[in-house]
Amino acid sequence: MQKNISVLLLVILFWIVNCQQSFAQKSGIETAGDIGLVTAPVAALTVALLKKDRQGTWQFSKGFLLNQAVTFGLKVGINKRRPFDNGDNAFPSGHTSTTFQAASFIHKRYGFSYSIPSYALAGFTAFSRIDAQKHDGWDILAGAVIGIGSTLIFTTEYQQEHMELTFNTKDGDYLMGFTYTF
Repeated sequence: MQKNISVLLLVILFWIVNCQQSFAQKSGIETAGDIGLVTAPVAALTVALLKKDRQGTWQFSKGFLLNQAVTFGLKVGINKRRPFDNGDNAFPSGHTSTTFQAASFIHKRYGFSYSIPSYALAGFTAFSRIDAQKHDGWDILAGAVIGIGSTLIFTTEYQQEHMELTFNTKDGDYLMGFTYTF
């Protein structure tokens, strides 16, 4: 567990050092959206690691890889121009697909209440891409659908307790139940 957290922190540090110069040339909203691009998947993976949920970590990884493959495959295949002639490969939004994949993973795996901050971050990241004139609404919508869809393919609900033993009494009768969840 300590090793995983150390590796995760090194990756974050490496990313921050490499992105400092590009952040200096961007608006505050765009920079915050770029930070959300990394923060959302790191948060999802951190939740799984803190819960010692190896199956969840694996499910997140598979969903993340599928999401990236589909998103970048479509970007290259469609090669849509960005708004205001701001480059190519606009469709779908990679920032949006990544952040919504992370938020929907937390939602599907651990419940809606855990995912509220992640969905807020994903929504803000999507807004930042429109504000920076990198995407239009269709690019954002497609990114969100791809991100959520890649989660739904691989992610199952987290089951902390796999066995449950219950007792009940009524009118002098006794009932014992045993439930095992696979």
